[in-house]
Amino acid sequence: MNTLRQRLASRELLVAPGIFDMVSLRLANTFGFEALYMTGYGTVASHMGLPDAGLATYSDMVGRVKAFASQAAAPLIADGDTGYGGLLNVRHTVRGYEEAGASAIQLEDQEFPKKCGHTPGRRVIPMEDMVKKIRVAAESRASRDFLIVARTDARTSLGLDEALRRAEAYAKAGADVLFVESPESEEEMRAIGRAFDLPLVANMVEKGRTPVLAKSDLESIGYRLAIFPVSALLAAIHAMAGVYGHLKATGSTKGCPTPLHDFGDLSLLMGFQDVWDFDKNHAD
Repeated sequence: MNTLRQRLASRELLVAPGIFDMVSLRLANTFGFEALYMTGYGTVASHMGLPDAGLATYSDMVGRVKAFASQAAAPLIADGDTGYGGLLNVRHTVRGYEEAGASAIQLEDQEFPKKCGHTPGRRVIPMEDMVKKIRVAAESRASRDFLIVARTDARTSLGLDEALRRAEAYAKAGADVLFVESPESEEEMRAIGRAFDLPLVANMVEKGRTPVLAKSDLESIGYRLAIFPVSALLAAIHAMAGVYGHLKATGSTKGCPTPLHDFGDLSLLMGFQDVWDFDKNHAD
């Protein structure tokens, strides 16, 4: 199997769905995606019931990385927020994520506590401070096949030109993949595509700050990786709200208009066939 670095050398867009818990991971595995994206927003929401606002610690997140990577059928790209502190923390985080089984770590230039990239109130640290973080990240990994994804959130507060300037500096510092967060039009996305030769990330958040484009359009712009961090989570919540609403209104799921996944198929997805086979083989 090609490494993530080798796959990103292709001009064909790599599509990575967001996974946020073990059920979403196992389900995504069945579709044969070439990469998976551990969404910070969704992971913090599902694991801790909290907003993605710098409340999750390194310990909270590296445990999820290890759990996800242990069952991922494709390379796992994992959100590492700001690195959870200063330069020594960044080194510790990079080493921990790599040892946990991730294929790439995403680091961003927000102030601590960070916020989700499609929500207001984000502020960025000085560019040179982030340059140091990227340098430390690049030198801390055990293998060059563990990729450093450098994200800048400067577009929203400081403008696109500053975001491009920062991304260039992060590339020179050793980033393998560039992530200019929250461009607000297709024209801005094309400006990003013209500016860099390194693989670029398109963050497709439905009803976020950036337009969601077709695969062919993203490829023509020059993006190599498209992440869809909360698409499945949004769909799941919408479906669950329908079920809960009907149950509250009627006292039963009988007649519920929300389509339900087959319980038997869910049991197979979660690995019950192995349990049944084990019990059969070891029955008295």
